[in-house]
Amino acid sequence: MKDGTRANQQRDFMSEYNPSRDDFAALLDESMHGRDMLEGQVIHGLVVAVEKEYVMVDVGLKTEGRISLKEFGLADGQTLKVGDTVEVYLERVENAMGEAVISREKARREEAWTRLEVIFNKGEPVMGTIVGRVKGGFTVDMDGASGFLPGSQVDIRPVRDVAPLMNKEQPFAILKMDRPRGNIVVSRRAILEEARAEQRTELVGQLAEGEIRDGVVKNITDYGAFVDLGGIDGLLHVTDMSWKRVSHPSQVLNVGDAVKVQIIKINPDTQRISLGMKQLQSDPWDGVDLKYPVGGKFSGRITNITDYGAFVELESGVEGLVHVSEMSWTKKNVHPGKIVSTSQEVEVVVLEVDASKRRVSLGLKQAQNNPWDDFLSAHPVGSTIEGEVKNATEFGLFIGFENEIDGMVHLSDLDWNVPGEEAIAKYKKGDVVKSKVLDVDVEKERISLGIKQLGSDPMTGDTYKKGQNITVTVTEVTTGGIEVKFGEDDAPMSAFIRKSDLSRDRNEQRVERYAVGDRIDAQVTNIDKAARKVSVSIKALEMASEKEAIEQYGSQDSGASLGDILGAALRGKQKS
Repeated sequence: MKDGTRANQQRDFMSEYNPSRDDFAALLDESMHGRDMLEGQVIHGLVVAVEKEYVMVDVGLKTEGRISLKEFGLADGQTLKVGDTVEVYLERVENAMGEAVISREKARREEAWTRLEVIFNKGEPVMGTIVGRVKGGFTVDMDGASGFLPGSQVDIRPVRDVAPLMNKEQPFAILKMDRPRGNIVVSRRAILEEARAEQRTELVGQLAEGEIRDGVVKNITDYGAFVDLGGIDGLLHVTDMSWKRVSHPSQVLNVGDAVKVQIIKINPDTQRISLGMKQLQSDPWDGVDLKYPVGGKFSGRITNITDYGAFVELESGVEGLVHVSEMSWTKKNVHPGKIVSTSQEVEVVVLEVDASKRRVSLGLKQAQNNPWDDFLSAHPVGSTIEGEVKNATEFGLFIGFENEIDGMVHLSDLDWNVPGEEAIAKYKKGDVVKSKVLDVDVEKERISLGIKQLGSDPMTGDTYKKGQNITVTVTEVTTGGIEVKFGEDDAPMSAFIRKSDLSRDRNEQRVERYAVGDRIDAQVTNIDKAARKVSVSIKALEMASEKEAIEQYGSQDSGASLGDILGAALRGKQKS
């Protein structure tokens, strides 16, 4: 037993002081594990040698590494000496040559990242330098860490030349940090806006509404101008530049002009300042209703022409509108630009004044003689006038006169006897006709004319009577009879003689016996004044003549033939 125990003790001793290959590997791994844990970190090293281009640094762990002298970025007059302690970034404990892989540049970058993260979390600005241009922006060096400055974040307004900002240390705001990806986005604009906001708040507090200030025009837009009041801008809207109409701010101001303005309004929330120039002048609309009474005639200048009328400047700052309906007595549905032109001097009459709404309604035609009044004076109702047919419509003729005035002859006033639709067919555009003035409505600008009124109405009075013998003229021959006219030439009557009324003798009732233009004696057989119709008959005249002859020269009972009686009647007429 004693021998066995001694043998075991001997083996344990040999195992402790003579480890196996596996024991040695385990011990080596345990030793190297502590060293591996330091890789990827910033550690302190000791300068052990300074060569011409390199610096040898002992990082402990029984190993040294070499760093290019350029990575230290020494300023003029600065040097490194043996024994100095420096911070380096340990990439690998040992490379193939048995040296540690270390970097001063990466150490500085890691230090910068750690410092920037603290600044970013606090929301504080960081000092940096724009060192180069890249796609979409610029590179900013922040004491070892590089950041990206987008082009839109360089300044509050677009910057054409960035050269004065390059290589100049200035503050930046960190917008975004992504350490795993190594991305940092910074902004110079945010710093400027913050400083501007602080300055603006301070300056706004020094301003008061109604205050008059001197300023300089910095920028001009379509809607106004921005005026620098000494570190803070205010907007001078185009409508507040002058009491008169201003189409574009450049008509009044230029960039760089020194102006005196009044502070109209200050918005404490947005810190926007509204300015005015016209407020420093007297308002020309004060007492405008006394200066321009309704009905008064004034001279003015056309300043603007629109589809609905023209604006006339009565004085600087006071304009009135001449509506298109008040521009001409006779030109209707015409664009105002065809009646007046810009800058033209005109005379107008004030129609209405509304000082509260700053509106003046003007009339251009009212400053001229009313052609309808002139027409009525020259051509009173009942007079005869001559004019040219301008147009024929379904309801009448339009006849033109001087001063571009038109009068209308209604269909019912064309002819006493012929229907209007037939009567209007006798007229064409350009014909010169006479007519009688029936009515003139000056207010409605209407003139009523009549052509048939030039002659008397054949249906009035006792012009024609039943049984009256008349002479008619054939105007048309048809199969059923003949159309005839009779009476005065300026107001003729028409009638239709049926075939059965052409003769007492049936054998003579033939239309071919007549031709257009033949003059024939006939007798009025009926008069219908309501229908304006007169019936005539040749047969009735023959029968009346026969009856008269019998009464004078005999009867049928005396034995004389009708031929004898008619012959005697004819001979009696010849003798008489």
